Amino acid sequence: MYYSLEHFKGLAGYDINGVWYPRVTKIVEIKAKPQLYKFYAEMSNFNEGEAVKKQSADEGTKIHETVEQILIGKTPEIDLKIKPAIDSFRQFLEQKRIQVDPAYVEKRIANDEERYAGTIDSLAVIDGKFGVLDIKTSQAIYKDYDLQTAAYLAALQKNVQRPQTRWILRIDQAKVCLKCGAILREKGGRQKIKLPYHNGAYDKQALTCQHEWSSTQGQIELKESPYWQKDYQAFLGAKKLWEWENEYWLKQIGYL
Repeated sequence: MYYSLEHFKGLAGYDINGVWYPRVTKIVEIKAKPQLYKFYAEMSNFNEGEAVKKQSADEGTKIHETVEQILIGKTPEIDLKIKPAIDSFRQFLEQKRIQVDPAYVEKRIANDEERYAGTIDSLAVIDGKFGVLDIKTSQAIYKDYDLQTAAYLAALQKNVQRPQTRWILRIDQAKVCLKCGAILREKGGRQKIKLPYHNGAYDKQALTCQHEWSSTQGQIELKESPYWQKDYQAFLGAKKLWEWENEYWLKQIGYL
């Protein structure tokens, strides 16, 4: 996985004022990801899965970067491929009147006591509450994200203005079946249909439906999780396991 100490340090952490810290997203990777395993199982081989994942990540990065530019008041050129998602985000932004501090957009932060660092997407005020806003372009909001945002909140607790809460803002786009409500998501060069699921079973009409798809529509989902301390303890547990897994490199750095 890592072929040299410098390779490990570059991929797994940040150097801040001459001190090396492991990064939050690398630590969280130690946790099993069932949805990712399922994704690879749907591919014909590993290389195909890697290609789809890379293209999907590139498309997600476009949305992510465009949204951040809009949040700080800029007017970026919009790629037509992501326009439905961005249009929906603009409407959502107007409705919620989200305010962000430009100084804390893509801001690197560190927890000196627990020795880790990360890059937050933004600090924001939403509905009168001040907190961490993390932007995702995934097909759903996964529980893993709570570990990441809890680590950010804990690192920010010594700030003058301590964040009260945290949100995941999911921004995506898809087509919807006009007959049964199934969702067609086109990302990473592949198409995936998600059928309506109710009371533990797929909708019977959807199983046999000759789908009639709408134009591509933006999808916006905002989830607030104000109670973060339990998730933070889980993050610290993941950190211990990550340190155990990478003991060889961490000892060379002097971290352990």
